[in-house]
Amino acid sequence: MFVIIGYVVMFGAIFGAYASHGGHLGALWQPSEVVMIFGGGLGAMVVGFGGKPLKATLKALPSVFKGSPFNKAFYMDLFAVLFELLTKVRKEGLMSIEGDVEEPEKSPIFSKYPKILHDHHLIDFITDYLRLMVGGNLNAFEIENLMDNEIETHHHEGAIPSGAIAKLGDALPAFGIVAAVMGVVHTMGSLQLPPPELGELIGAALVGTFMGILLAYGMVGPLSTVLEFKADESTKVYQTVKVTLLASLNGYAPQIAVEFGRKVLYSTERPSFKELEDFVKQKKQ
Repeated sequence: MFVIIGYVVMFGAIFGAYASHGGHLGALWQPSEVVMIFGGGLGAMVVGFGGKPLKATLKALPSVFKGSPFNKAFYMDLFAVLFELLTKVRKEGLMSIEGDVEEPEKSPIFSKYPKILHDHHLIDFITDYLRLMVGGNLNAFEIENLMDNEIETHHHEGAIPSGAIAKLGDALPAFGIVAAVMGVVHTMGSLQLPPPELGELIGAALVGTFMGILLAYGMVGPLSTVLEFKADESTKVYQTVKVTLLASLNGYAPQIAVEFGRKVLYSTERPSFKELEDFVKQKKQ
């Protein structure tokens, strides 16, 4: 939503101010130059990010027009499910959650939190480390190191789309210059035309530079920033689970372990201690 609003404000301000000074919007409509700029940029992007990175980028792009799923309600559910699992472990022992870990979709605990259960990567992360805890062969330092490596891998994968889009944005001004130069070449081959027609050709050529800069810094560049922020948000979820599970593994009570995880969150998503406590009690009832 905010991406669309931003585009409307940007284009409205630029083209509105241009038109208010007597500029003709039709002169800026140069489809062939847009094809040159975007086509050249996309072609270079395919060369540099072909295969898996390109697929990851195409998959991530629609998310820029959606709100973040990692809001306060999501984290409340996440803390509630971790609290219930860790409470069960504390009361009945680690082996009591073996069924929940092996088949989370059939678990009465996970089933109460569809938002969490729907995120298969997050469920795998939680159940994998609970399974290691059940095995009992690894200490807290070894599990923490393994978690850090997995989270780092996840973050690098999540950063690929933003990096690819940023590279595309960096390339567009240069392709705008290419389009402008080709327009100048076309103009130089048409010097026999009268001055008004030559003026139109020169203006059309200059539009290439304008479009390359506008598309780079007005459209594509901001998208890479949005994707980067979304990757950071996704990583924050795993860091929260990591801190909570490690606190439990180090002997802290479930309520304190969840408090460790709560402190990791950004202030915009972090529930208060009272909010979280009341929510967990309500879910248990």
